[in-house]
Amino acid sequence: MTVNTFDPKQTTTLDTPKKVIEQQHEQAAKDGQTFELGSRIGFISLGCPKNLVDSERILTQLRTEGYDVVNTYNDADLVIVNTCGFIDTAVQESLDTIGEALKENGRVIVTGCLGVKDDEIREVHPNVLAVTGPHAYEEVLNQVHEYLPKPAHNPFEHLIPDHGVKLTPKHFAYLKISEGCNHRCTFCIIPSMRGDLVSRPIGEVLSEAQRLKDAGVKELLVISQDTSAYGVDVKHKMDFWNGMPVKTDMKSLCEKLGEMGLWVRLHYVYPYPSVDKVIPLMADGKILPYLDIPFQHASPKVLKAMKRPGQAERVLERIKKWRDICPEIVIRSTFIVGFPGETEEDFQVLLDWLEEAQLDRVGCFKYSEVEGAAANEIENPVPEEIKQERFERFMEKQQQISTNKLKARVGTQMQVLVDEVDEEGAIGRTVADAPEIDGMVYLNGETTLSPGDLITVDVEHSDEYDLWASPVNQD
Repeated sequence: MTVNTFDPKQTTTLDTPKKVIEQQHEQAAKDGQTFELGSRIGFISLGCPKNLVDSERILTQLRTEGYDVVNTYNDADLVIVNTCGFIDTAVQESLDTIGEALKENGRVIVTGCLGVKDDEIREVHPNVLAVTGPHAYEEVLNQVHEYLPKPAHNPFEHLIPDHGVKLTPKHFAYLKISEGCNHRCTFCIIPSMRGDLVSRPIGEVLSEAQRLKDAGVKELLVISQDTSAYGVDVKHKMDFWNGMPVKTDMKSLCEKLGEMGLWVRLHYVYPYPSVDKVIPLMADGKILPYLDIPFQHASPKVLKAMKRPGQAERVLERIKKWRDICPEIVIRSTFIVGFPGETEEDFQVLLDWLEEAQLDRVGCFKYSEVEGAAANEIENPVPEEIKQERFERFMEKQQQISTNKLKARVGTQMQVLVDEVDEEGAIGRTVADAPEIDGMVYLNGETTLSPGDLITVDVEHSDEYDLWASPVNQD
């Protein structure tokens, strides 16, 4: 069992999709499933969980139509690359991956956020078969049909489960509740890629959640570009689920999800007063006491330049109020250092705020220009060496906070959801840890557990980001 230390510098791309595609392909082979030559598709999903859900939708339809999804370039008749274009490193990763797919296979369809820059992609890779933007599911399928006609198959041979194809382990899944964003943060180009906020009908969301639970999912990770704005675009209209009226807003969604008996984890929440309404649900154990809120900075001047909501002092007051209501609440966030115009004084304000806020999980990015972002025009860019120096000081500060917070958990009992098991033991997560972006709990020697097991453990050791524990003796 390899100990993978949490890396706050990681890119947005998740490791899980590749592993799951490999496992699904191996299982299909064991089950004796056969597919026609000319119907095998390689699929690469880059970027964040929101992109991952788009990949799942495309793959579900492809499998429904009889296509096989394979895990090597050589086995594929065509490769689809679902790209990320959020930051420069993600753009480069996407372009490199497209190039690798072209070199190894030669027949490549590109989709996802970077797909809105068709000309730039074709300038670097003129031989791609087709390019589409994000959540262009029908366009991607039409392109596949053009280059790989639908297989002539018996639809009853390859039944797709009600919850569709998932690129996550069976015990957790991402639940996307909306698309797009109404904010115009100066460092971000997501609205130009994915458009303004469009909320999914709450009845549709809850039905998907129920199907996932019925399929054995133990944890739902609620995602969107702005979870706290859910329903704003439809004026929080009333919808129906199971014959009962339900209001389209975050609180009502959390209440209904909380009745399903699952771990429900909220991601991408903006620090609005409306968030206060879900904290009592956390205190009552209805949803996990976990909030993922991208604060981005604390200096009023920098926040204004970013066009970010919320004032740092008020946010601190709100965090204190949340902890008064729900002492167990875990807050994770991301920040940007080296934003244009950020002075040493601004950065010190951020460090002081971080010390006072005592956040549980924190990631940090050095600002980098993104083509089309308004922040590119802001005066006084920060030199790269100063960005790096501030990044290191920021992470050193947060590492101290994280170390102390985890040390306080030693000697306590916690619930753990098991993610992986091998010959050396098991790896799981507590309520404080989202998959791939937070810490882990290592259960050395516990080889009889299974992924998806929910157990109580005694926490025995900690480091900067992870815990070590043993299952509580049930005798």
